[in-house]
Amino acid sequence: MKKSVFAAKNENLDRVTEFILEQLEAARFPKRTQMQIKLAVEEIFVNIASYAYAKGTGTADISVDISDGMVRITFEDSGAPFDPLAEKDPDVTLPAEKRRIGGLGIFLVRKLMDHVSYEYKDGRNILTIEKKVGASA
Repeated sequence: MKKSVFAAKNENLDRVTEFILEQLEAARFPKRTQMQIKLAVEEIFVNIASYAYAKGTGTADISVDISDGMVRITFEDSGAPFDPLAEKDPDVTLPAEKRRIGGLGIFLVRKLMDHVSYEYKDGRNILTIEKKVGASA
């Protein structure tokens, strides 16, 4: 397992995606799967950077575990408790102007990944995403 800690700032997004993609490339994940994971990682990290710490700053601990043809990426932060999985999926059948604002990002993450889980433990948000090699959205 590889782990790294990043300041939860939007300007660190490139460093975060580089960290993730290095692990996926080393494990020879297909490009399509890498791009799906990259999109999910971007959405999650930007949300942490934008909302977890309100006006303060904090960190996002990101770990990547690859085994048995599966990648498991865990994001941990000590920001405000927030379970993105508790939100209802947006009604994507409605025209854009009739939809409520927000919620599309985690909806996309759920569609791209094989499994997404959340827990709040010891004052930390812990969001885990999993994807199998070659699995498609």
